[in-house]
Amino acid sequence: MSRRENQAPMPIDISKVKAIDVHVHAEVSCHDPEDPVMAQFFDAASAYFKAPRERPKIPEIIDFYRERQIAFCLFTVDCESAVGAKRVSNYEIAELAADHSDIVIPFASIDPHKGKYGAREARDLIENYGVKGFKFHHLIQGIHPADRTGYPIYEVIAEYKLPAIFHTGHSGMGTGMRGGGGVRLKYGQPMLMDDVAADFPDMKMILAHPSWPWTDESLSMALHKDNIFIDLSGWSPKYFPKQIITYANTQLRHKMMFGSDFPLITPEKWIAAAQEAGFKEEVLPLILKDNAVKVLGLG
Repeated sequence: MSRRENQAPMPIDISKVKAIDVHVHAEVSCHDPEDPVMAQFFDAASAYFKAPRERPKIPEIIDFYRERQIAFCLFTVDCESAVGAKRVSNYEIAELAADHSDIVIPFASIDPHKGKYGAREARDLIENYGVKGFKFHHLIQGIHPADRTGYPIYEVIAEYKLPAIFHTGHSGMGTGMRGGGGVRLKYGQPMLMDDVAADFPDMKMILAHPSWPWTDESLSMALHKDNIFIDLSGWSPKYFPKQIITYANTQLRHKMMFGSDFPLITPEKWIAAAQEAGFKEEVLPLILKDNAVKVLGLG
């Protein structure tokens, strides 16, 4: 019997949370030591972001966000095929999230190279473990976002009309490493995901980060397609390209969401910078919570 069948989830009380962070990483397991391959990427990312090297375990992340009254989407990144690193189990994340479903929104990550077998896992996670969305990082997964190998996984996500987060733009993962750690930045170009958005209109696609150096492509796609949204994680808002602020205040005010990229950036640091970045007073609540409520189906 699955955890989902054993325990009824406690819904998030939107009135009791100050914000929803749609981009939080679970990078180490409660059951296994830190993967030595991923450790090299963590070293490089911490140096790039000037962030602490220690990676919190999932219970610590939950306590951190509960203290701040911020709900959050939690996920790992499955890059087993391209990098050879053992992932944090999607099932571990889902089961711990079930114990704290009033604050944690479980997402899963499945390497697109796993194709039809990955689609089986996606369906099981949705139907039996309450997973509410998915995360893809094609740069470190080493595959084109529209490669047909990954389409069976997209088909399952679209069938359940769930959201999926796609890394876009530059990546702190691999920055400064020999050969960039094998991470291929070209797969972060947002326009590569346009075919996916057209082929799977029932899958809500969240383009993660400001997408530099292709920021305008993300803005165009979010303007053009009703199933494309943007999360503003991975950068302090004080460094955002000016067009992000312009579009967030106007045509894309209902398309942008708060994400931190924790543990590399903390939510309070991001929010404090956002309050000084030039967002209109009436727009900031949309970014911090209201838009995510709609995209994640929480309201």
